[in-house]
This record gives sequence, C-alpha cells and structure tokens, in this order.
Amino acid sequence: MKMRCEWCEKDDLYRAYHDNEWGEVVKDDRVLFEHIVLESMQAGISWHVVLKKREAMRAAFDGFDANVIKDYGDAEINRFLSDERLIRNRLKLGSLSHNARAFLAVQKEFGSFHAYIWSFTDGKRIVNSWSDIKQVPATTPLSDKVAKDMKKRGFKFLGSTSVYAFLQAVGVVDDHLDYCFKKGKNEKRGNF
Repeated sequence: MKMRCEWCEKDDLYRAYHDNEWGEVVKDDRVLFEHIVLESMQAGISWHVVLKKREAMRAAFDGFDANVIKDYGDAEINRFLSDERLIRNRLKLGSLSHNARAFLAVQKEFGSFHAYIWSFTDGKRIVNSWSDIKQVPATTPLSDKVAKDMKKRGFKFLGSTSVYAFLQAVGVVDDHLDYCFKKGKNEKRGNF
C-alpha cells in the first residue's frame, strides 16, 4: 500500500490530484496559468470544491487560455454568474481578465511565466522535510515575496497563502510529507 500525504486521503479525487499532479514540476505556461486561476478561485473555499468544479471551469474559461481570457468583460462574467457548475463570485470572476493580462505581461518580460516563477529560487527546487501535516506552513517568506511581486504586477486574489499553495502545486516547493511515496520524486531530474 502506498503511503501518501494525509490531506489527500479524503476521496478518490484528492488522491488522483495528489498522485498525478500536486508537486510535479510544471514548465508549461498554459498549465501554470490554469493553476493561477484555480488558486484565485479557491480563496475562502475548500480545495475539494475547486477540484470538483475544475472541468466545468476549463470548459467555461476557454481551456484556461490567457490570450482569450484577457478580453473577458461583463458579458462573460454575467454568463459565469448564472452557471451553477462554476464558483460564482463576481470579484473572483472579474479577476480572471486582470490575471490573464498580468500573466501575459510577465511572459513578455521574462520569456515565460515558468522563467519568472523559478527566478525567485534561482531555478532550484525547495525540498522541505515534514513528518506531520501540522508542520507544513500556510505561508513562507518566499510566498510573501512572490505574492507581493505578483500584486505589484496586477494579479488579484493571490495573497501569500494562495501563492504558497501554487508553488506547492507546480513543484517549486516539495512539501510532500517525508513518508509519502512522492517525496523527492523530482529531485532525480536536477534543478529547473
């Protein structure tokens, strides 16, 4: 039997997310933007709700394509607000176009969002050692720094807690618990 981080044992959806995505290094900017959208939608609600609504969001939000989302306006937001499959918060939905424009500006400046996000760690993965879920922080000085910079660049609904969750999700930070079968999986590949 595989040992996993205890937070993912709630159900099959969580386990699949943990086993196949969480903490895997993401280099594809489209997938990075998807995670930005998901984290911004998560603020104040459970991650489980976000995961359950993810495919509906993918369909509604043009496959998480920042080049399309940047032009969303009131018509799209009103359509999303009436769609029960989605997280229906006007401010979060309004942040989609702001975050898409900020994301595209970062891509233009750094060549890719991947290059931008890894610039905060000099391309090195942060591997923490935790034996208990209670040890895993909600924020760190790194997430504070990244969140502050992202806010300065126009991102919304991405405070330090959401940014730390993003860094964990896309593999910049390895917070798999020490006993988890996924711990250190990416270290064999070197720095990023």
